Amino acid sequence: MSVETILALIGFAFVMSISPGPGNFLLLTSGVNFGYRRSLPLVLGINIGFLSMVFFVGLGLGKILQEVPLLYTILKFASAAYILWLAWKISTSRSLSQTDNEQMGKPLSFLQAAFLQLLNPKAWAVALILSVSYTNPEQYLFSLLLMIGIFALINLPTISVWALSGVALRHLLGNGKRIAVFNIAMALLLVASMLPVLLQPI
Repeated sequence: MSVETILALIGFAFVMSISPGPGNFLLLTSGVNFGYRRSLPLVLGINIGFLSMVFFVGLGLGKILQEVPLLYTILKFASAAYILWLAWKISTSRSLSQTDNEQMGKPLSFLQAAFLQLLNPKAWAVALILSVSYTNPEQYLFSLLLMIGIFALINLPTISVWALSGVALRHLLGNGKRIAVFNIAMALLLVASMLPVLLQPI
């Protein structure tokens, strides 16, 4: 992998990681409601879930999705259902100090976060771009693993910014009904962030 390709990959990874999307809206919401430490499994789940997807897409899963449109359609409907469920949980949260027995009383787990990436059509599209654009056919497996490693180094601290931004907002949103308004707004943004992908034709 040339220096130019690595620099291009770093730029792409940064833009894709920092830009708004379902995962980042969840990180911001989790940072506000639970703080960074309790949101760390969500951070790691999003990171590792996505990178695992890139690996399997690079090994041929992406080609299967392209050749069997029905699988992609199923993916989109499953994604819509999961996003709506998450949005409902977020929108019904009303306090920074809820117990674990209440709605949104605990942050998403590592596995739930990883599962979100597997049901995220936007993540699949980015994974396809990465496996096609930033690998070397002559040293495919090595370049795929190198690309994943570089993306991981950029992605992990970048998405953490969203959770840390949520932490910074905790004091501001801790008074009155501000947290309820914030969570409803984040739920709406979560759904809206998926609509362009979910509504696009196959």
